[in-house]
Amino acid sequence: MHPVVVYTLSRLGLFAVALGVLYLVGLRSLPLLLLAVLVSGLASYVLLTKQRDAVSERIAGKRRETGKN
Repeated sequence: MHPVVVYTLSRLGLFAVALGVLYLVGLRSLPLLLLAVLVSGLASYVLLTKQRDAVSERIAGKRRETGKN
């Protein structure tokens, strides 16, 4: 599967999990969404390193193929 798709779906999955857990804890409305974005962003930074590197390599490879710097 394309690395960008894998990374995007992984990020969305982490957001959904964070949203669900925070909802079960009792958060609602705007604080729920803001905290879910923050938690999922931090989790993805730690947990999705390999996927992020794969996306970076894919983009760099495409740029090399087209001759752009």
